[in-house]
Amino acid sequence: MKEIVGINHVGLRVTSLEKSRAFYEKIGFLFIVGPVGPEPVAIMEHPSGVNINFILNASTAPLESGPSENVLMDLTEKYTGFTHIALEVTHLEAVQRTLSDLQIPITEGPVELPDGTMFLFVRDPDKNVIEFHQVAQ
Repeated sequence: MKEIVGINHVGLRVTSLEKSRAFYEKIGFLFIVGPVGPEPVAIMEHPSGVNINFILNASTAPLESGPSENVLMDLTEKYTGFTHIALEVTHLEAVQRTLSDLQIPITEGPVELPDGTMFLFVRDPDKNVIEFHQVAQ
Protein backbone atom coordinates (compact mmCIF):
# COMPACT_ATOMS: atom_id res chain seq x y z
CA MET A 1 0.00 0.00 0.00
CA LYS A 2 1.44 3.36 -1.01
CA GLU A 3 -0.29 5.02 1.98
CA ILE A 4 2.17 3.48 4.46
CA VAL A 5 4.70 6.11 5.46
CA GLY A 6 6.62 4.41 8.27
CA ILE A 7 6.43 2.37 11.44
CA ASN A 8 4.40 4.12 14.14
CA HIS A 9 5.46 1.96 17.08
CA VAL A 10 6.59 -1.48 18.16
CA GLY A 11 4.41 -3.40 20.64
CA LEU A 12 6.40 -5.44 23.13
CA ARG A 13 4.83 -7.68 25.80
CA VAL A 14 6.81 -7.43 29.04
CA THR A 15 6.62 -8.89 32.54
CA SER A 16 7.59 -5.76 34.48
CA LEU A 17 7.12 -2.11 33.57
CA GLU A 18 9.71 -1.12 36.17
CA LYS A 19 12.44 -3.41 34.79
CA SER A 20 11.65 -2.63 31.15
CA ARG A 21 11.44 1.10 31.78
CA ALA A 22 14.81 1.11 33.59
CA PHE A 23 16.48 -0.85 30.76
CA TYR A 24 15.09 1.26 27.92
CA GLU A 25 15.86 4.50 29.78
CA LYS A 26 19.51 3.35 29.93
CA ILE A 27 19.60 3.22 26.12
CA GLY A 28 17.98 6.63 25.72
CA PHE A 29 14.21 6.10 25.67
CA LEU A 30 11.95 8.51 27.56
CA PHE A 31 8.85 7.47 29.49
CA ILE A 32 5.70 9.06 28.01
CA VAL A 33 2.67 7.53 29.76
CA GLY A 34 1.26 4.41 31.31
CA PRO A 35 -0.17 2.17 32.26
CA VAL A 36 -3.23 3.18 30.23
CA GLY A 37 -6.01 1.32 28.45
CA PRO A 38 -7.55 -2.11 28.88
CA GLU A 39 -4.39 -4.19 28.14
CA PRO A 40 -2.74 -2.04 29.87
CA VAL A 41 0.02 -0.31 27.89
CA ALA A 42 2.92 2.00 28.75
CA ILE A 43 4.67 4.09 26.11
CA MET A 44 8.32 5.09 25.77
CA GLU A 45 9.89 7.04 22.94
CA HIS A 46 13.46 7.71 21.86
CA PRO A 47 14.39 11.26 20.77
CA SER A 48 14.97 9.78 17.27
CA GLY A 49 11.21 9.09 17.07
CA VAL A 50 11.29 5.32 17.74
CA ASN A 51 8.26 4.50 19.88
CA ILE A 52 7.76 1.34 21.96
CA ASN A 53 4.47 0.31 23.55
CA PHE A 54 4.97 -2.05 26.47
CA ILE A 55 2.04 -4.47 26.72
CA LEU A 56 1.82 -5.12 30.45
CA ASN A 57 -0.11 -8.38 30.54
CA ALA A 58 2.66 -10.98 30.22
CA SER A 59 2.30 -14.05 32.38
CA THR A 60 4.95 -14.12 35.10
CA ALA A 61 4.15 -17.44 36.78
CA PRO A 62 6.31 -19.40 37.38
CA LEU A 63 8.96 -17.01 36.03
CA GLU A 64 8.98 -14.39 38.79
CA SER A 65 12.62 -13.51 38.05
CA GLY A 66 11.93 -13.12 34.33
CA PRO A 67 11.78 -15.52 31.42
CA SER A 68 14.60 -18.00 31.00
CA GLU A 69 14.42 -17.97 27.20
CA ASN A 70 12.85 -16.22 24.24
CA VAL A 71 10.47 -18.67 22.54
CA LEU A 72 11.11 -17.12 19.11
CA MET A 73 14.89 -17.12 19.34
CA ASP A 74 16.10 -19.71 21.83
CA LEU A 75 14.07 -22.86 21.18
CA THR A 76 14.90 -25.54 18.64
CA GLU A 77 11.40 -25.19 17.18
CA LYS A 78 11.15 -22.10 15.00
CA TYR A 79 7.84 -20.34 15.61
CA THR A 80 6.56 -17.47 13.50
CA GLY A 81 6.64 -13.93 14.83
CA PHE A 82 8.81 -10.84 15.05
CA THR A 83 12.23 -11.92 16.34
CA HIS A 84 13.88 -8.56 17.04
CA ILE A 85 13.91 -4.82 16.56
CA ALA A 86 16.85 -3.23 14.71
CA LEU A 87 17.78 0.27 15.81
CA GLU A 88 19.90 2.15 13.28
CA VAL A 89 22.91 3.86 14.84
CA THR A 90 25.54 6.28 13.58
CA HIS A 91 28.58 4.78 15.33
CA LEU A 92 28.53 1.14 16.46
CA GLU A 93 31.82 1.33 18.36
CA ALA A 94 30.40 4.15 20.51
CA VAL A 95 27.29 2.05 21.15
CA GLN A 96 29.49 -0.88 22.14
CA ARG A 97 31.39 1.31 24.65
CA THR A 98 28.14 2.67 26.08
CA LEU A 99 26.69 -0.83 26.47
CA SER A 100 29.85 -1.88 28.29
CA ASP A 101 29.66 1.16 30.59
CA LEU A 102 26.00 0.34 31.32
CA GLN A 103 26.90 -3.32 31.96
CA ILE A 104 24.47 -4.48 29.25
CA PRO A 105 25.97 -7.67 27.82
CA ILE A 106 26.32 -8.06 24.07
CA THR A 107 24.76 -11.41 23.16
CA GLU A 108 26.08 -11.55 19.58
CA GLY A 109 28.55 -9.55 17.56
CA PRO A 110 29.72 -7.18 16.57
CA VAL A 111 29.47 -8.56 13.06
CA GLU A 112 30.80 -6.79 9.98
CA LEU A 113 29.45 -7.66 6.54
CA PRO A 114 31.60 -7.43 3.38
CA ASP A 115 29.95 -4.10 2.43
CA GLY A 116 30.91 -2.53 5.80
CA THR A 117 27.51 -2.84 7.49
CA MET A 118 28.00 -3.65 11.18
CA PHE A 119 25.64 -4.80 13.91
CA LEU A 120 25.43 -6.35 17.35
CA PHE A 121 22.67 -7.74 19.56
CA VAL A 122 21.59 -7.37 23.19
CA ARG A 123 18.63 -8.67 25.21
CA ASP A 124 16.23 -6.68 27.37
CA PRO A 125 15.02 -7.99 30.78
CA ASP A 126 12.42 -10.22 29.05
CA LYS A 127 14.99 -11.68 26.62
CA ASN A 128 13.61 -9.61 23.71
CA VAL A 129 16.34 -9.10 21.11
CA ILE A 130 17.54 -5.61 20.14
CA GLU A 131 19.93 -5.11 17.23
CA PHE A 132 22.07 -2.00 16.95
CA HIS A 133 22.69 -1.60 13.20
CA GLN A 134 25.19 0.70 11.48
CA VAL A 135 24.80 0.92 7.72
CA ALA A 136 27.91 0.80 5.55
CA GLN A 137 29.79 4.11 5.55
